[in-house]
Amino acid sequence: MSENHSDLPPLRRKPVQERSAKRVERMLDAGAELLAEVGYDGLTTTLVAKRAGVAVGSLYQFFPDKRAIVQALTHRNLDRFVTAVGERLRGVDHQSWWEVVDALLDIYLHMHRDVPGFSQVHFGDVVDVQLLDERRTNNGVITDALADLVAGHVDLPREELDLPISIAVEAADSLLKFAFRADPAGDEKVVAETKALIKTYLASRFGD
Repeated sequence: MSENHSDLPPLRRKPVQERSAKRVERMLDAGAELLAEVGYDGLTTTLVAKRAGVAVGSLYQFFPDKRAIVQALTHRNLDRFVTAVGERLRGVDHQSWWEVVDALLDIYLHMHRDVPGFSQVHFGDVVDVQLLDERRTNNGVITDALADLVAGHVDLPREELDLPISIAVEAADSLLKFAFRADPAGDEKVVAETKALIKTYLASRFGD
């Protein structure tokens, strides 16, 4: 079984009081807003602290640099993504990969379009291909989380899911990047073709 996807990277100091936890969330929200405005290259700890309404020294108590801020933000986005996927999987027809792939990609597209900062860093590759976990690639972390979710809805051994889902994740990642290069909102024709490709591939490996 893979590790819990919601485990955040270690902070310099773990917020133990509700007030401190809310301040950390405010810093992450500020980081997300600034990513959407200035991108990762333009992001600074000073800007984040100012937007969050905290002293830079207070920010440094939890985050040593902007990479740590984006790392924590990316973990939060992954947690939200996997939680949303889990909720959708409980409400779709698990007899068909078509509904499963629709649910996964629609949630990803929603986050790309509506979650501040997500379109700039996605799940971290812009910063580091191992931002989420130093032992696995970012896509590897996503693959493990999705395989854990799908395993609860299909009559297949968990180990048989890993490679096909990994290939599907890598293919979808590349094609969706292409879709958003072609159109900032995501080229609908490319998205549709991506869904068709992934659905057909998974059906060929696991059956309809």
